[in-house]
Formats: sequence, structure tokens, C-alpha cells
Amino acid sequence: MGLDRDLLDDIKDLDEHELRRLLILTQAHLERTGAIAQVGASPKVSLRQQSVRCGRPTCTTCPHGPYWYAYWRENGKRRSKYVGKLLEED
Repeated sequence: MGLDRDLLDDIKDLDEHELRRLLILTQAHLERTGAIAQVGASPKVSLRQQSVRCGRPTCTTCPHGPYWYAYWRENGKRRSKYVGKLLEED
């Protein structure tokens, strides 16, 4: 099954942030399905759901979420990135 031409065109139009998010999502999906152990020399990425406080003093529904975040180590520091909604596992 080949990739849809419209999908490839959309990927070419993504900015750096969106491409990094796509990379994190695809790597996590491939690792979860067992298709790969880890991609190249890229760091091990773990995905976690988190509930987040919005910081508004009048908010009565905090915390919000859960939202998906990716975590990895880079140059000895722990990094995180919001990755949005993921497809539900079957």
C-alpha cells in the first residue's frame, strides 16, 4: 500500500515543530506495535498522559486533560513536548 499523494504533499508543508511531532508519534507507534525496537540514534521516547492546571484563578474545572506528552533525555537533560491526541490502542 503506497502513501496517498495528498498526504505526502501535506507532510512537505509541515514546519519543524510539526515534523518533530510527527516523528515522535510515528516512532512511538512503531515501537508500540513491535515493528522496531528504536529508530537509529534518536533518543528513547516515552509517552505519558498528564492532567494540567490552566493557571486561571477562577477556573473551577482544573485540572484539565489528560493530554499526551513525550519525554526523552537530550544532553543529560530531561525534555518534554506536548504531542496532542493519539489514536486509541486497539
